[in-house]
Amino acid sequence: MKERAADIVIIGGGTGGVAAALAALRLGRTVIMTEETDWIGGQLTAQAVPPDEHPWIERYGATNSYRQFAEGVRDYYRTYYPLTNEARRIVNLNPGNGNVSRLCHEPRVALAVIEGMLAPFRAGQQLDILLNTRAIAAETDGDRIRAVTVRNSLTDAETVLTAPYIIDATELGDLLELANIEHIIGAESKDQTGELHAVDGEPQPLDQQAVTWCFAMDWLPGEDHTIDKPEDYDFWNSYQADFWPDKQLSWHDVNPISLATRYRAVFDSDGNTDFNRNHDFWHYRRILNKDYYPEGVFRSDITLVNWPQIDYWLGPLLGVSEDEVKENLRQCRQLTYSFLYWMQTEAPRHDGGYGYPGLRLRHDIVGTEDGLAKYVYVRESRRMQAEFTVTEQHVGVEQRGSLIGAEIFHDTVGTGSYRIDLHPSTAPRTYVDISSYPFQIPLGALIPVRMENMLPACKNLGVTHITNGCYRLHPVEWNIGEAAGALAAYCLNNDLSPRQVRNTAQHLSDFQTLLAKKLDFALQWPEFARITPR
Repeated sequence: MKERAADIVIIGGGTGGVAAALAALRLGRTVIMTEETDWIGGQLTAQAVPPDEHPWIERYGATNSYRQFAEGVRDYYRTYYPLTNEARRIVNLNPGNGNVSRLCHEPRVALAVIEGMLAPFRAGQQLDILLNTRAIAAETDGDRIRAVTVRNSLTDAETVLTAPYIIDATELGDLLELANIEHIIGAESKDQTGELHAVDGEPQPLDQQAVTWCFAMDWLPGEDHTIDKPEDYDFWNSYQADFWPDKQLSWHDVNPISLATRYRAVFDSDGNTDFNRNHDFWHYRRILNKDYYPEGVFRSDITLVNWPQIDYWLGPLLGVSEDEVKENLRQCRQLTYSFLYWMQTEAPRHDGGYGYPGLRLRHDIVGTEDGLAKYVYVRESRRMQAEFTVTEQHVGVEQRGSLIGAEIFHDTVGTGSYRIDLHPSTAPRTYVDISSYPFQIPLGALIPVRMENMLPACKNLGVTHITNGCYRLHPVEWNIGEAAGALAAYCLNNDLSPRQVRNTAQHLSDFQTLLAKKLDFALQWPEFARITPR
């Protein structure tokens, strides 16, 4: 069996994995990074989810490398796309002009920008990326991971990877299970965490947020692009959850905050203007705006479908058998296809009648033959038991009570801001979407209670089921990963352990200085933002 070694091995090439690699590489270390699909970038690329960002992202609350990525996306469109002069002059260009973010863009563009950021390190043989590769086993020696065995899904070839530091950047926290690292899945109870919105009674490990299989589509009125009727269509066309106001396949859904029933359709006008754009789904995650280009360049906008109708909550991906996982992923895909087929054939139209056969599945946008994203969108993974766990008491506006702003962490290694946003879950239960303050990322949440050479780089850090809801979004995951990569490199460069860095005042100060000065991290919020609830 082939063996490979580097200073740092990163298992998982998603958003956090990419950021971890960038930090470690810029601090002089060698890196091997694996990725299950053939696209690195995770949420931004293989899962096809435009970034969910806070309103100050261009100036505050992000690392410099994340801003480099964002500007790289904008520059890509300015360089290679025939934008109108008016669009080209927009300073913070939003390529899709979607509502969810000021950086709604195509996943292929994100991939190109990320590849460009990593290209010099690959050319210098400082970085190697193993695509179509996932971890299948981990060898431990006491409180250290000695090696991780990975398998290429195309060739079945196995490779043993070794490094002084192993970073888990997988979407589901795979190494936590493979290496028997203390971790939690699902929902903790109020008795465990004291959180206002934790579940009553016993903890519920199988209570996990819905997953979603996303897709892109455009609209060509007068044409027929109806897909074949999905195998499970009859089931999904009649299914209605107890907590949902209508059938799953309908334009009625739930306002995540108020839990009131709302009506939001794909179009709320003629589909060709921005009239009432805040009241339809077409503009919600639109990733290409044809009006930014001369007439005739693009036949249609392109929108990314990550909508409530395709949230799958009938079964979890963690804590169940492999057969159940496969079946839940199959049903998740069937739900997505069923929703598209329903929109094409039975959905009430904005102009009368039923069905939009002109909605066309854009497999080319997501890089697959079947038209769905390369990987399911995962909102919640295994969560490592850490030296410090972030709870609702630290960030939730309601539970903070008379305290203004989130908890200030002495060991901050970054910032983030998002509502505590939990989608319907496999309990099953409806949304938990509550206000939070802009927060910091404590270094203690990146250090396992026992393991000495493993670090988390995404949703697998020390948070709860509740606080995962605000620590799981793109810029935050990027910051978590970049901090993990920087920590591993810093420890190697200074012959220290992560625990020593956090728990020795001078080492912590020196590490935070490196983050702030060399890597240009934001470690705290300006006061006006810190006290502004989301």
